[in-house]
Amino acid sequence: MMAKVVVIYSGGMDSFTVLHHALQQGHEIFAISFNYGQRHVRELDAAAQVCQQLNIPHKVVDITAINSLLAGSSLTSDIAIPEGEYAEDNMRSTVVPNRNMILLSLAIGYAVSIEAEAVYYGAHSGDHDIYPDCRPEFVEKMNAVSLIANYEPIRIEVPYLHSDKAEILAAGLAMDLDYSQTWTCYNGREKACGKCSACSERLAAFAANQVVDPLAYEEESA
Repeated sequence: MMAKVVVIYSGGMDSFTVLHHALQQGHEIFAISFNYGQRHVRELDAAAQVCQQLNIPHKVVDITAINSLLAGSSLTSDIAIPEGEYAEDNMRSTVVPNRNMILLSLAIGYAVSIEAEAVYYGAHSGDHDIYPDCRPEFVEKMNAVSLIANYEPIRIEVPYLHSDKAEILAAGLAMDLDYSQTWTCYNGREKACGKCSACSERLAAFAANQVVDPLAYEEESA
């Protein structure tokens, strides 16, 4: 059944796939993106372009003011971006304190205001060890709160919660999605670096699916 839903859309691979998953379900999509001062802010340009092409209403919300409260992440502070393996010990510096709870709370408020039924976001199993706010227990409890926090119950939908990056990519390829329309690299340069941990995970997902990543990479990195 068609429903009005909000999709938290960063412009990356996971949320890009979630967006199209919700579209394929026949839902009326309202996309929301957040500028929280991330170095890879160019992901928001990718999100805007996709929403414009698909004629999807798209809000980009500037919440950079909260950075004075949320120090310590290499995504928002002057800390080196990790390279190499996408694993807990290596990626801990990329955790933005309480990020998904904040973003979900804002998206839930938006959903209430436009009389939507659900909020979709792209947590997946590859993030469970690294990001506490991507784990099933967080999603379960956040959903429970969202159902009682307002007069209007809002569901939190996480279609790829138990899928890894390669499985999400496989689902997107089955939908004939063009991943050149996404941005993953934590360094916000003209081309993806191919060395940061986010790029490493992305490239591994394409290799697992035996597909060449259509994104442009710096020099021989890819």
